[in-house]
Amino acid sequence: MPAPASLDPRLLRAFLAVAEELHFTRAAARLYVAQQALSRDVRRLERELGAELFLRTTRQVALTADGERLLPHARRVLAAQDDLLAAFGQARPLLVDLNSAGLVTGRRVLHRARELAPDCELMARYESGLTGAAGELLAGRLDASFGRFAGLEPALRSGLEQQPVRWEPMAVVLPDDHPLALLSEVPVAALAGETVYAGAGNPRTREWTDLALHLFEGHGIRLASPLPLAVGDEEFERIMAKTRNPILAVVDFPAMPRTVLRPLVDPVPLSPVSLVWRKGLVHPGLDALRAAAAEITRAERWLQRPTDRWFPAIDDRVMSVQN
Repeated sequence: MPAPASLDPRLLRAFLAVAEELHFTRAAARLYVAQQALSRDVRRLERELGAELFLRTTRQVALTADGERLLPHARRVLAAQDDLLAAFGQARPLLVDLNSAGLVTGRRVLHRARELAPDCELMARYESGLTGAAGELLAGRLDASFGRFAGLEPALRSGLEQQPVRWEPMAVVLPDDHPLALLSEVPVAALAGETVYAGAGNPRTREWTDLALHLFEGHGIRLASPLPLAVGDEEFERIMAKTRNPILAVVDFPAMPRTVLRPLVDPVPLSPVSLVWRKGLVHPGLDALRAAAAEITRAERWLQRPTDRWFPAIDDRVMSVQN
């Protein structure tokens, strides 16, 4: 069969979604289309190319050799189309990960970006950690996220770019009847002997657990053992009430019932927050996010560090890099 004179980009998007998810139901949900419509587009693309792109069984979906051959071309064509549309103000929605619904830094930047670019659709997503978001960024399923860039594996960082946004003071969440809850600020040394929860075992938040391990070292603070991943505020609160372990957090951490939030001091530990996106991404929504982050960072002095502060040396190097 001769090659088609042209291809509908929608068919390539259907192919790319299935190729990356290897699951028709998930791919359909990602594209906000019915699974039947997605399957129909993939079959049409196969007919037009005269090639079988997927091996389908009742148990799994896999790329054929022709599917593997098409994949990098499809990515390049769709990226070029997105760039063209962005250049003429017709960009697709920008998907922005805020980690968690209650965190302030990313939410403030997103809200300001929407004000700066009212014609762009910037949609929030919640991946619960930068490590979890990084893979989604590289696969094109997310466009931007926030978090500790230095905590990512070098292989992940190599495909991403970042803009330092904030040194966020860290805090601890305590049961309201904990002895340290009587203090207005908790010295780091006062946590000696405590077992503190910092996301151990959660593959999406490895960068946060790594930061905690750096902080706890030499202070006699134990990292709480991994727990089943709690999905949703209610489950998180229930698990934390059951274990009664202090929780490592940041000063803008959302309030939870029967707990108090206390800033950590002597020294003040700082959590580095960067805006992170996929290398080569061109989108007016990203431009608005970067402008919003720079504006708020300057106004709030978010990159100013207190004299008595703590952070790992690697974070200092990474946060000193400006794109």
